[in-house]
Amino acid sequence: MSGSLPEVTAELRARDGDLRSALGALDGLVIAFSGGVDSTYLLKVAHDVLGDRAIALTAISPSFPDEEREAARLLARRIGARQLEVGADELAREGYVENSPDRCYFCKTELFEICTAEARRLGFDAIAFGAITDDLGDHRPGQRAADEMGIIAPLADAGLSKVDIRALSREQGLETWDKPSFACLASRIPYGTHVTVDRLRRIDAAESALRALGFKVLRVRDHHPMARIEVGVDELPRLLDPTIRAQADAACREAGFDHATVDPRGYRTGSLNEGLDLT
Repeated sequence: MSGSLPEVTAELRARDGDLRSALGALDGLVIAFSGGVDSTYLLKVAHDVLGDRAIALTAISPSFPDEEREAARLLARRIGARQLEVGADELAREGYVENSPDRCYFCKTELFEICTAEARRLGFDAIAFGAITDDLGDHRPGQRAADEMGIIAPLADAGLSKVDIRALSREQGLETWDKPSFACLASRIPYGTHVTVDRLRRIDAAESALRALGFKVLRVRDHHPMARIEVGVDELPRLLDPTIRAQADAACREAGFDHATVDPRGYRTGSLNEGLDLT
């Protein structure tokens, strides 16, 4: 991935400077922190300019794998930022469990309500999340929740894209600069199929096993009793090797699926949105 990233130009430095100036004007900030590429860079810059007045908040629920939770802990620790872990209960929200194309609205509402409560307790006025310019044109019901609740998106406001964040993260020495994008485990469940703890655990177990086989960019889509495996296009030849393919199928069976199939198109962001009218 390093070869595909641009150099950090003067223009990009200027936008990063705008980000730092905007954050520095805040009295204090609670950041919805998942440990992904974007929220990690946001936390790093916020900690640089605000110090202890920048707080990372990580919501813990069955849709957030234990591996990601531990990674977020380590990242916050390395940055030197204070992190709060707070239990979330989006599964108590009917709109989330029903799993319509607006599922993320209910998930983000749960998250932002938690952030709002913690911000009030801390005496902070501002709450931020890691939305970037790439998110603005996609189907993002979570953005609607943010708009309704006054949650700010400093990265997007500064005009920063995913490529920009990766380039800046690499320059800053953040290990997340080349981390594959991650979405909550519920995003692997087809719309209209209810989200349950059992389904989330099944997906988590299968993806953990595939990562142990060395795959980096992957999704296990839950079409129970079948698992549909997506991996990065450059990783497809390895997955189609008969020996590895058999190991991947066994991993999915161990996780609770009856069998697994490989998507020959590879991983695509939002592949479950394909064929939906989201206008």
